[in-house]
Amino acid sequence: MNQRQTGYANVPIVIPAYEPDNKLVDICKQLLSETDAPVIVVNDGSGREYDSIFDAVRKEGGATVIANAVNLGKGRALKTAFNYLLNTYKDIIGCVTADSDGQHTPEDIMRVSDALIENPSSLVLGSRSFEEDGIPPKSRYGNKITRNVFKYLVGVGVTDTQTGLRGISAEYMAHLLSTKGERYEFEMNMLIETKESSVSITEVPIATIYENNNAGSHFNPIKDSLYIYMTFAKFLFSSLSSSIIDLFLFTLFCNLFKRIPDMSAMYIMVSTVAARIISAVYNYMINYKIVFKSDSSIKTTGAKYAVLAVSQMMASALLVNILYSSIGGAELACKIPVDIMLFVLSYFIQREIVYK
Repeated sequence: MNQRQTGYANVPIVIPAYEPDNKLVDICKQLLSETDAPVIVVNDGSGREYDSIFDAVRKEGGATVIANAVNLGKGRALKTAFNYLLNTYKDIIGCVTADSDGQHTPEDIMRVSDALIENPSSLVLGSRSFEEDGIPPKSRYGNKITRNVFKYLVGVGVTDTQTGLRGISAEYMAHLLSTKGERYEFEMNMLIETKESSVSITEVPIATIYENNNAGSHFNPIKDSLYIYMTFAKFLFSSLSSSIIDLFLFTLFCNLFKRIPDMSAMYIMVSTVAARIISAVYNYMINYKIVFKSDSSIKTTGAKYAVLAVSQMMASALLVNILYSSIGGAELACKIPVDIMLFVLSYFIQREIVYK
């Protein structure tokens, strides 16, 4: 940028910082010289030894520094900033969040600001490309895995699930104050909430910058990935526990019913139906209350789920019978691959239709 850009007074820039180095001072000085956007730095309990850096951020970088007394995590630092902004700036359009380690250039920060002004009801993501040379392996492969899992489980497809450069509207900021997550998982929950709140996503390509193999980042690829994937655990628990209940009851009923002479020809069908009815009731209640947290009435979702459950049950019984008749062997060995296929299909239907 060759001259200071104006017109961004209602789009503050938020930079959460924990034990930063002098890059943070440089970032704030650049932003001060290139834009009239207010810069809000959150000192997330960095400790007294970092006071000189935050003093420089304030005096040389022209930023406002607010602080958490102790380290509470990136999610909490962002919420602290959102609360401050909503109480301080009455005509705010939204804010742009950026990282303190130099990964985001002033040019890219302003591009995200422009996109938020043009799309004030969207969540704007500054999305990096991970196909370039020099990307740390933990970032390259971690992002690919996360974005594919995220798209499958949540139904939201984005290029960069872990970008810290985001444009967030004032309305969505207020909503996010009550969103769960205090650390890095908050940013993943922010993406999940777009689906639940019908917030559109706008992606802006940005430069991919990693200095010293991303040594300045406090993101722990093991610990914080566990935080992120815990977000997905609720999606898996319901189906896996329901499948265990269903398989256990199916095996139990098969052993009982095939001993009855009049049921020797149809015991697989009967066992499938009995096991599925019990596991379906359990699965529906877990999905309704915990997994999808549906706002629709039990009557509406229950009717849709019943149609799905009956269809899935009949498909399972039919396909297991066909497979068992064709190759023989143990009934359970025939049932497992059939139910895995139906599980994948069922998840999409529940996500997009039953609990939508």
